[in-house]
Amino acid sequence: MKQQNYSKLFENNKKWVEEKLNLDPQYFENHAKGQSPKYLYIGCADSRLPVNEMTGTSAGELFIHRNVANMVVHTDNNLMSVLQYAVQVLKVEHVVVCGHYGCGGVAAALENKSLGLIDSWLMNIKESYQKNRDFVDSAENKEGKVNRLVESNVKEQVYNLYKTSYVQEGIKSNGLQIHGWVYDLKEGLLKDLEVEAEKDFKEKSIYTFN
Repeated sequence: MKQQNYSKLFENNKKWVEEKLNLDPQYFENHAKGQSPKYLYIGCADSRLPVNEMTGTSAGELFIHRNVANMVVHTDNNLMSVLQYAVQVLKVEHVVVCGHYGCGGVAAALENKSLGLIDSWLMNIKESYQKNRDFVDSAENKEGKVNRLVESNVKEQVYNLYKTSYVQEGIKSNGLQIHGWVYDLKEGLLKDLEVEAEKDFKEKSIYTFN
C-alpha cells in the first residue's frame, strides 16, 4: 500500500504533463525560460493549503516560501534569502504573509507541551502571544484563542517584514506593498487583515513610513 501511494505521485505527474501539453505544447518550454512573479507568498507549511489553487494563480505567478506558522524570523537565513531575492532580484510588487485558522503550530504554542526540536521555533509564536495576550485570551473558547493568535501572529510577521532593510528599500525604490492575510480552512476564503503600517505600527516607532 505504501509503495502504491508513492507510485501514484509519478502517475499523477505524467497525467499532469499530458494535460498541460494538450492545452499548450510550449508550456514547459516557456516556463523553463525564467520567472517574473509579482508576488512573494510567505505561508504555513500545512499540507491543506493549495496556494496556487486558492489564489487562482498559475505556475510562475507566485514566489513561495513556507514554514511552520508562516513566521518571519530575522535569524532564519532561508527566509531572509528568499525575501532578498524576491525583492531585489525578482522585483516583486507585493509580499504577503498568510496564516490560516486552526493552525497547528499556533495551537501548539498556546500549550505547554514539549514536541522536540520544533519547540525552539514555537518560541517565536509564544512571543507573539505575549505581545497580544489580552486580545487572544478574551476569546470565548480554545478555538477562538487559536484563531485570534493566528491573526495577531500574521500582523507581527508583517511588522517583522517592515523592519528589514530589503523591504524598506523596496518600498522606497519600487513601491513594494506588504499584506497580511488569513485563510479559512472551513470556508476556503482568504481574509485580508488590511494591515496598515502607519496605523498599526506607528507606536512601535522602528520604521519610518514616509
